[in-house]
Amino acid sequence: MSNQNSSVMMTDGFHLVVDALKLNGLETIYGVPGIPITDLARLAQAEGIRFIGFRHEQSAGNAAAIAGYLTKKPGICLTVSAPGFLNGLVALANATTNGFPMIQISGSSERAIIDLQQGDYEELDQMNAAKPYAKAAYRVDRPEDIGIGLARAIRAAVSGRPGGVYLDLPATLLSATIDAEDAAASLVKVVDPAPRQIPSPEAVERAVSLLAQAERPLFILGKGAAYAQADSSIRELVEKTGIPFLPMSMAKGLLPDNHPQCAAAARSYALAQADTVMLVGARLNWLLGHGKSPQWSKNARFIQLDIQPTEIDSNRAIAAPLVGDIGSSVTALLAAIKPGAVKAAASWVRDLEEHKARNTERMNVHLAADPKPMDFYSALGAIRGVLEDMPDVYLVNEGANTLDITRNVIDMHSPRKRLDCGTWGVMGIGMGYAIGAAVTSGEPVVAIEGDSAFGFSGMELETICRYGLPIVTIIFNNGGIYKGDDVNRSGGTDPSPTVFIKNARYEKLLEAFGGLGDYVTTPAGLTKALVGALASRKPALINCVIDPTAGTESGHIQNLNPQSAVGFGKEKQAEASDSH
Repeated sequence: MSNQNSSVMMTDGFHLVVDALKLNGLETIYGVPGIPITDLARLAQAEGIRFIGFRHEQSAGNAAAIAGYLTKKPGICLTVSAPGFLNGLVALANATTNGFPMIQISGSSERAIIDLQQGDYEELDQMNAAKPYAKAAYRVDRPEDIGIGLARAIRAAVSGRPGGVYLDLPATLLSATIDAEDAAASLVKVVDPAPRQIPSPEAVERAVSLLAQAERPLFILGKGAAYAQADSSIRELVEKTGIPFLPMSMAKGLLPDNHPQCAAAARSYALAQADTVMLVGARLNWLLGHGKSPQWSKNARFIQLDIQPTEIDSNRAIAAPLVGDIGSSVTALLAAIKPGAVKAAASWVRDLEEHKARNTERMNVHLAADPKPMDFYSALGAIRGVLEDMPDVYLVNEGANTLDITRNVIDMHSPRKRLDCGTWGVMGIGMGYAIGAAVTSGEPVVAIEGDSAFGFSGMELETICRYGLPIVTIIFNNGGIYKGDDVNRSGGTDPSPTVFIKNARYEKLLEAFGGLGDYVTTPAGLTKALVGALASRKPALINCVIDPTAGTESGHIQNLNPQSAVGFGKEKQAEASDSH
């Protein structure tokens, strides 16, 4: 604040933004400073808000998004104008798609010049550019509206289905002055930003009736169920009914993966045979085959618990929609289900157990093998052995084969500890998510990265070291995208489009910033390196060298990767099909 005369105290937009954030308990900002928001970052830090400075706005946005998922409060990403805004917008769009509450606050250039397209510094109509990719987008033009603007952004980010919100702050707004007393009166503390949405009694009765008729019922738990933090109620519903459950990737650990009712090891069979499916915070999108045959039975009936009414019938008819927040909906179901009224047939449970046992045995054969060089399974077997007794460790995971196989091998025992690329399936979330999880929780994080996926955000290793975060990055180094053994079909000297430098020494990157680097080629070496890195609680990177021929084209979703119908494309297509 400044005293411009003896009777009137003044403040400015910079101070008002910080005061509004603090008033609403938003205590961390992830971002990249620069024109016009450098002093905003400095002032926020001076006033007790933690500022985590990144090397790229996309990673800062990913950190804010995952912080929102873990805390149910909007994560804050601060960016500069135009190009910096666009970098952050990728993360904002991903947050909206995944249902993570996040607010991207960006400085912007002079409105009058932008609107006439007169060529201002970093000229861009940022608010309208953000609208298609955000749940909501606002611009604040007057300092007295900063409190209202942030309040609207908070409410939009966390109410209903959460998502990303864009808040545009022009440079002229930030430096504008206002009477301090009027400014203080303009601030808004948001009350009940995400009110409960109670399902109708008729909807609850319909869902219970459908479950009671089922012989082969199945629960599918999505990351919306994990986000709800209704852990004890969801567990009570599963155990009270005895119905088998399948966790989607980021719902793993909501109930432990080794829970007797977990059908994850018999996933394909469970989906194909279930006659009644209750979706709890999960969507029938591409990750579940859009709910259609052949992955699903044509006769299966669906119950869907979702806070978004328009999600119902999005891909397949929903026989019993239950629209409301997950916590309230599960509580209502528990109250309505009479003891013994809902129960899975003994034959259904037995069939699932038999399929689980067979698939688990096949997995154990993979894990027991000791190929030289290592493959994905032998490396992950070593990691699993270390992590199984460390339920507080967060696991970040991305890649193609690295993502798919890790999801199958590494069991989770606590909720919201597995963080991955989610609904969009994007690469590049790894270092941002790892930093967001470490800053939010203070607990160790292990990021298992494909060498390709790591490349999108690898420079954030410097950020990890600068803040001394307990993050262990494990790079599965097979020398390429999917595999490292592809060749240039022209016979020329350029490498194949999917091949990287052989024997890359990624651990040297972290050593350059003062972290702990390790290079391993055996499961025993990986075990030793990971145990030591976690015990140190210091930034560490383990370069895990695996067989360049390990992996398949596009991992488990090779059917989504169109390939040439003639020439070598046909041969590669057949090869991928056989390996799957």
